[in-house]
Amino acid sequence: MTMTRSTAGSTSARPRATWQRAAVNDILQRTEEFRSAQQIHAALESEGTKVGLATVYRNLTAMAESGEVDQVRNAEGETLYRCCHEPEHHHHIVCRSCGHTVEVSGGELEAWIASVSAAHGFTQMEHTAEFFGLCADCSEHSNRSAKAATPTIAVEQSPGEDRSSR
Repeated sequence: MTMTRSTAGSTSARPRATWQRAAVNDILQRTEEFRSAQQIHAALESEGTKVGLATVYRNLTAMAESGEVDQVRNAEGETLYRCCHEPEHHHHIVCRSCGHTVEVSGGELEAWIASVSAAHGFTQMEHTAEFFGLCADCSEHSNRSAKAATPTIAVEQSPGEDRSSR
């Protein structure tokens, strides 16, 4: 079983400052959505910044370990990254359609985890909890698309047939 440790609120030392890390950070600072290493690499390339994909991965890993970026896994298991806006431990609600993300504190979830783990004798708990769904805009768009795609069934009426008796 693979477990991903939350990096939100980490107190590790920041990675060594390089122009490559600065370029990756710049891309992340300009987006609100979680992005894959490949998407970040493509954005750098499109801006004319030549950084290898392995370097992007290395910098993202170091930035995640230091708490500079948050990381989540999408439904396909791919790790996605975003600038960390909340220094304390937190969770994310992520739109699986457009990537819109909201950071939320755990509150009741944290209390439940502490209670359940203590009841089973576990200590020093770590966890990752990310929530995926559709944001209001994507949900509205999805509902409109579903209504537009609903087929209409036409029933032919024979001459002189009374439909009210059906």
